[in-house]
Amino acid sequence: MGLRIGRRWSPLMNKDWCNLMKLRPPFRVSPGDLSRLSKTQPMFTSSFQTSNNHNPNIVDPFLFYLKVRNPSPNFSNFVRAFCFGNHHENTSGSTGSNRSDWNQEDVDYLDESGSVIYTGKGVRSVQPGLDDHVMVGGLKKPYLNVSAVAKIVEIVNRWKWGPEMETQLDKLQFVPNMAHVVQALRIVGDTDASLSLFRWAKRQPWYSMPNDECYALLFDRLNRSKDFDAIQSLFDEMIRDSEDNHGVSPVIACNKVVQDLAKAEKLEVAFCCFKKVQDSGFRIDTLTYNSLLTLFLNKGLPYKAFEVYESMESAGCSLDGSTYELMIPSLAKSGRLDAAFKLFQEMKKNNLQPSFLVFASLVDSMGKAGRLDTSMKVYTEMQGFGLRPSATMYVSLIESFVKAGKLETALRIWDEMKKARFRPNYGLYTMVVESHAKSGKLETAMSLFSDMEKAGFLPTPSTYSCLLEMHSASGQVDSAMKLYNSMSNAGLRPGLSTYTALLTLLANKKLVDVAAKVLLEMKAMGFSVDVSASDVLMVYIKNGSVDLALQWLRFMGSSGIRTNNFIIRQLFESCMKNGLYESAKPLLETYVISAAKVDLILYTSILAHLVRCQEEQNERHLMSILSATKHKAHTFMCGLFTGPEQRKQPVLSFVREFFQSIDYESEEGAARYFVNVLLNYLVLMGQINRARCVWKVAYENKLFPKAIVFDQHIAWSLDVRNLSVGAALIAVVHTLHRFRKRMLYYGVIPRRIKLVTGSTLKIVVAQMLNSVESPFEVSKVVLRAPGDSVMEWFKKPIVQQFLINEIPSRADILMHKLNILFPSSAPEIRSLSPPKPLISGKAIVM
Repeated sequence: MGLRIGRRWSPLMNKDWCNLMKLRPPFRVSPGDLSRLSKTQPMFTSSFQTSNNHNPNIVDPFLFYLKVRNPSPNFSNFVRAFCFGNHHENTSGSTGSNRSDWNQEDVDYLDESGSVIYTGKGVRSVQPGLDDHVMVGGLKKPYLNVSAVAKIVEIVNRWKWGPEMETQLDKLQFVPNMAHVVQALRIVGDTDASLSLFRWAKRQPWYSMPNDECYALLFDRLNRSKDFDAIQSLFDEMIRDSEDNHGVSPVIACNKVVQDLAKAEKLEVAFCCFKKVQDSGFRIDTLTYNSLLTLFLNKGLPYKAFEVYESMESAGCSLDGSTYELMIPSLAKSGRLDAAFKLFQEMKKNNLQPSFLVFASLVDSMGKAGRLDTSMKVYTEMQGFGLRPSATMYVSLIESFVKAGKLETALRIWDEMKKARFRPNYGLYTMVVESHAKSGKLETAMSLFSDMEKAGFLPTPSTYSCLLEMHSASGQVDSAMKLYNSMSNAGLRPGLSTYTALLTLLANKKLVDVAAKVLLEMKAMGFSVDVSASDVLMVYIKNGSVDLALQWLRFMGSSGIRTNNFIIRQLFESCMKNGLYESAKPLLETYVISAAKVDLILYTSILAHLVRCQEEQNERHLMSILSATKHKAHTFMCGLFTGPEQRKQPVLSFVREFFQSIDYESEEGAARYFVNVLLNYLVLMGQINRARCVWKVAYENKLFPKAIVFDQHIAWSLDVRNLSVGAALIAVVHTLHRFRKRMLYYGVIPRRIKLVTGSTLKIVVAQMLNSVESPFEVSKVVLRAPGDSVMEWFKKPIVQQFLINEIPSRADILMHKLNILFPSSAPEIRSLSPPKPLISGKAIVM
């Protein structure tokens, strides 16, 4: 500012003094300047004090004085202080009334030529447009940028922040611009001071959108102070400003923010800023992409990294070496093998050598995914780069090839691993041994097993079990027992599946004593042996070794081991099939005592044996067995062969009463099977009338609903293909009798009559009808005759007697030697294979 002085002193001031006093306080002077001033103005002396302990070259205007060097009468008490207010003491010791209070005086401010530029009381405010220059000699020069920046830095460093700093900045005698602010920000080191300067500049009319460097400087200060909230706030402000000022793109600052946040592991904030930069359309550089990828991969978020990677691909940026090292293993482990392999090829194309980690991840992931060719290709390529496979890589390759069933390749890599002086571990030995055993290569498996033991590894129970079970399945008893004994000597406990496999092998080899010994050892180990013992018993039954089955059952009983009723029944039926009736009866009694229900199928199967029995002794045993069943069908059989006096009702009523007690929903097939066998038995016994009653009641209860078909005047037919021999004969006689009554009494004559017999029953039915000169002609599976011919045949007395009374031929002729002509109807087959009508409802031929 201009010199503040009374008019009477103006001639005393020279240019040095005026130039000094132009500056706005605090004055930056040196002792040399003050000395020169004193010499040029001999009537004054100067003195100053400093209240700024940090910079003694800044003179406080409150403490700057001019004194008269040789006081004259006119100036003996004069002291002029260049300040406002009463902030100094009177050096002459006079009271305040004698002091000159210059705030009440008019002060003239002169320019460099001595012209008055301002007159008023107190200090003149700085006018930037008027005071923005300095005088160099007699030349007016603009305020230098260096000086402007220094002045701004000086104010900011002193006041730091707040209204005081902004007030001082507002009083600058020059108009700053953004270049001054940016240069000042480079020098100012304090974060708060830098932000305060930037905020002040934004409120000025001369403010313009700064370039990248300004924001980059601010973000750098905030990043050093770890003020990430302020970074995010300033970033949002920068994005808004850039949208308002079209064409201004703070690309460098945006990328720097994302990079700094990523390096600081501020995942959410970094990704948020990244998306905002993308939405704003600013270019994201490769370093920013790589920093984000590194952050996400290190945080275990590969899918987010892949999202960034896809954005990176669309932007045309490329990965750097370190990001390749992170991306390829992450892609491989997450299953994106094609993308990983593509990056692998791209990495080599960019002349970047993949590290061992990249090779190892690709070999492992490709192998586990079943892409064994690619895995081996990468493995070979790695060796071409001079990298040596690790033990982990060998293990991964062997596991992959073993799981894929390529055991030969696995063994080749196994040999390479051993040549590389890597020792297979416990788990690898176990897997290779078990895989070879399960594939049936027992010799190789046993060789590896021996190597495993020599290497000092104790095989696991699963390894023993696998080998033992596979040897058992292949029928090698000696090897299986050797492994079992070795396992027991090693103190290892075989599992349930191992015991089961060994017992099954011993049962198939009919080694009852050895099987009993193993079973008792199994019981001593705490296993429940009832099921295993029953399985062995079932093996003997299925193999037809009934004697061994009975022996094993006796062993079970003596050892307190129980079996189930199903197996007892199977053994009973096996004894019946083999004619061991004496052994069968105790089994049936045991079956009945254990509260098991003898069903109609089991009873019928015993009756079928009785039908075929030819020895009187065996008949007695069979009758005893039938009685032991305690089934209601046996009571019916006994009542059927008694007289009407004892039954107290006719045969037909008695039969109807029994069949009404049958539950046809669950026993329809069993009832059909029972009728077939019972009719066989009744025919053989010569009980034709009883047999006809049984057939009539069975037909009434729709056990054979499609056997008889009346097709009006066209054709009448009888289908006996699903009947036993006796049932077929009775059905033919009874049905022809019905046809006769219908034709004679009602005068209805069909064009033809068919008897559908099938190939099995055709002969016996034809022989029976030929005995009475029937008109039926025999074809492949049908006996047929015209209706008129049958009508004439029905009129013969012998036919009437044949149809009404009984079959006039012996049982052995009528049955035509069942054992020779109809072996498929043998009862032993039916006993072990219950009739399917229980499920399908079809009748069974007996």
